[in-house]
Amino acid sequence: MSHKPIRRVGVVGSGVMGSGIAAHMANAGLPVLLLDIVPREEGAPRNAIAAGNLKATAKARPAAFFHPSNANLVTVGNIEDDLAKLEGCDLIIEAIIERLDIKRSFFEKLDAVVNDDTIVASNTSGLRIADMIEGRDAKFRENFLVMHFFNPVRYMKLLELVPGPDTTPEVMARVTRFGEDVLGKGIVVGKDTPNFVGNRIGVHSMMSTIHQMLADGLLPEDVDAITGLPMGHPKSASFRTADMVGLDTFAHVARNCYDALPDDEEREVFKLPAFVDGMVEKKILGNKTRGGFYKKTKAGIETLDLETLEYRERGGDPDIKKACKSIGKIADPGERVKKLVATEGKVGDFAWKVLGKSLAYAARRIGEITDDVDAVDDAMRWGYNWELGPFQTWDALGFVETLERMQADGIDVPASVVKMKESGATSFYREDGAVFDLAKGEYVARPADPRNVTWTVLAEKSAPVLETKGAGGKAYDLGDGVLGVTLTTPYNTIDVGSVDILWDAVARAEADFESMVIFNQGANFGVGANLASVVMAAMNKQWDDIGRLVDRFQGACQRLKYATVPVVSAPFGMTLGGGLELVLGCDAAQAAAETYAGLVEVGVGLIPGGGGNLNLLWRALEGYPEGATVNTYDIVTQVFKNIAMASVATSAVEAQHKGYLRWSDGVSFDRARQLHEAKQKAIGMARSGYHAPAPRAHVLPGESGIATLEMMVDTLVAGGYATPHDGLIAKRLAIVLCGGKGGAAGPVTEEHMLAIEKEQFLSLCGEAKSIERMQHMLMNNKPLRN
Repeated sequence: MSHKPIRRVGVVGSGVMGSGIAAHMANAGLPVLLLDIVPREEGAPRNAIAAGNLKATAKARPAAFFHPSNANLVTVGNIEDDLAKLEGCDLIIEAIIERLDIKRSFFEKLDAVVNDDTIVASNTSGLRIADMIEGRDAKFRENFLVMHFFNPVRYMKLLELVPGPDTTPEVMARVTRFGEDVLGKGIVVGKDTPNFVGNRIGVHSMMSTIHQMLADGLLPEDVDAITGLPMGHPKSASFRTADMVGLDTFAHVARNCYDALPDDEEREVFKLPAFVDGMVEKKILGNKTRGGFYKKTKAGIETLDLETLEYRERGGDPDIKKACKSIGKIADPGERVKKLVATEGKVGDFAWKVLGKSLAYAARRIGEITDDVDAVDDAMRWGYNWELGPFQTWDALGFVETLERMQADGIDVPASVVKMKESGATSFYREDGAVFDLAKGEYVARPADPRNVTWTVLAEKSAPVLETKGAGGKAYDLGDGVLGVTLTTPYNTIDVGSVDILWDAVARAEADFESMVIFNQGANFGVGANLASVVMAAMNKQWDDIGRLVDRFQGACQRLKYATVPVVSAPFGMTLGGGLELVLGCDAAQAAAETYAGLVEVGVGLIPGGGGNLNLLWRALEGYPEGATVNTYDIVTQVFKNIAMASVATSAVEAQHKGYLRWSDGVSFDRARQLHEAKQKAIGMARSGYHAPAPRAHVLPGESGIATLEMMVDTLVAGGYATPHDGLIAKRLAIVLCGGKGGAAGPVTEEHMLAIEKEQFLSLCGEAKSIERMQHMLMNNKPLRN
């Protein structure tokens, strides 16, 4: 049974978590049956609750579905009429109210309809497995476990699996494989204790932070300055994160810890201060009520006064803010947190008090909530978006030094950690990948998934094959005949250096390799062109310089497109402007599921200038058979709208719907596996008969199409929906996409399209308002509408 795939899923309970789980199952292409109770209101449709929650989930922001059409994979029903339909499911996930009596009653009914190989899971975070399945038969108990997803399910990588006393290893293996391979989750196996791993450590950290804030007389702004990036935590830090999660949710988890952990040595830490109870009572719950610790107003951000529960102007200690801003700029998270703790004064003192207690508490939980230190670190990185988990942070601060400081400060350090030091160990993690096992008192090797190979391991094990002199890019031998290219410009922007590496890499790949992969590093694949160089050249009227850059970038994208070896891009995060043009020039893509792609040049007063207009339109036309009579105006119009409105896809799947990616392109649910999957895609293409495509030409709308699109633009400008300068940009775009005035006279070649694109791009570079927009973007990192 352990090898049987999970193909159909049932979710019972359509609240926020249940609907989020159902949505992500649908994102993975699985049909889902979503059930809830029958409404109490007389005459209401019997499936109204599940249907209403599904409808709300389809409109949720951030989006739960990769694309609205994925909701078609979810069928709704109710527990009274449709329970028997769960019989055909391979996996049933219960996400109903956290009441033991209701869960027991449901599992009793479910026991009568499930197959012997159906896995039943609960998404509970507070109830014990043995209590929930009391009275169930042996097979039900063997197939039962906890699958604890983190919210929002689509975006949070962590999936905690907790086996019951009778759960079979085969069931655990089957669900682990499903979670990793199908859902793209990171699996942490925990023990059946309140709030499991992530929330036990995370809530303790947050509550310790709150109590220390009150003890030291700091403000929420001060704390967030310290506990955000400087500590290796998200920018949202402590209180902004609480606003995002919801104060009611946070308070519920903290109360659950306090009530369910009478023997925890730090139980009092989980006791909520009065101001949190007051916030919950007054419905000051965070983003969901448009106000929590912080509140957006027309005048700016205001902060809640924790004594009066009234909002005040945002404040905080300017010295704390200044010091933390400087620390936050350090690239390496380990060096960052080390600098934070070493900082003299309030900043370093507060950071140490919070971290010292949190790290020791995590160490004392080993053996209780999980057996492995790396499981705790994974839970905090994947479930709370920490850059470093507690034990990785401990290593960054220095294992021995931190232990000795804890002991000097009277912090309770478990004997297992003291023995670890006595054994001569100097860190929890060794460079060879081994991790110290506190129970065994020795380093143990952790099995590594080869699909999680990093760029550092795969590429940088040897010197680069190619490298630009300055910032630009590097190319490495990835093995198996694959040349890997990565840009090294700030934010992976497109400029002279990055364009040069593309030209050189294609030539080298054709000479010495079978295929090529473009895999950038950092937070985003690419955010567009280097505007600073374009603005400077435009202000100095250096049109020839801009023209040469356009020629080189257009040529590089065409060179990728017609290389004699397959070229695979690996977009992720923001893939905008020139970043997407680079992707459009490649034969295929292996995109991270969370890829946010669009041609957004209109926001800086320009149109795409690297062949993006050509390649996006040509992709939209490539599915039509030769000889077919095609109304290209309709297709041109949609491409025009996507570019003129700077339409950004909010997932790789939506990018496929918009035509930014092909339907044949791969989607990596787990970003950690994207490099491996991109390489495998390139190898597969190279070894399955790849041949470079031939250039194509299309008849386009020409002058009549330009006139029609211009009328549409004029209507929008007249109605106040677009500025006159927006209208000017859109009209220049229309000229390009319609193939110029003569586009309808005969097939328009790619060379002609590129020439028109360059001409219109240069004309916009000379517009004063376009230069103003580019300058504004450089200074404020957001578009200017004028």
